[in-house]
Amino acid sequence: MAEVIDGEFTAFVTERGPALLRVAYALAGNQHAAEDLLQNALAKAYARWPRIRGDAEPYVKRILYHDQVSGWRRRGRRAEVPVAELPERAAVGPDTDLGLLLREALRALPPRQRAVLTLRYLEDLSVEQTAALLGCRAGTVASQSAKALTRLRQLVPGLDELTHRAEVTR
Repeated sequence: MAEVIDGEFTAFVTERGPALLRVAYALAGNQHAAEDLLQNALAKAYARWPRIRGDAEPYVKRILYHDQVSGWRRRGRRAEVPVAELPERAAVGPDTDLGLLLREALRALPPRQRAVLTLRYLEDLSVEQTAALLGCRAGTVASQSAKALTRLRQLVPGLDELTHRAEVTR
């Protein structure tokens, strides 16, 4: 029985691991934190595998979201690192890669806003579904989403124009 469970779990991780890592990256904001977040979620899922193996991906995603929420609630765990000079902001120009700019802008968002954007736009969940996953009210999701989008527009000037052009060419 243990070999069957190990085989099923290994197949699941092999097949869905890259997609789950993308979700973890969008939540955590950097590769190392995303890998840690996913590893912890998979360890928790493995312990419950006999009960969840039929519908594992939503279960693992829920663990990812809850672990990320728990992480930002324990703010004392993350120490701030003071720096002598602020880094320069990336300039938006014709040679600038929009994906890199967006990635940097997403990293600048607070974790809760990043989680809301990930659930709403990467996972394509409704406001109510996002609120249920994050354990907050729908109004909180809506306000955090609006604040996050406003901040992204500030960090990436011309974002609305670029996204509008991309939608027109689809």
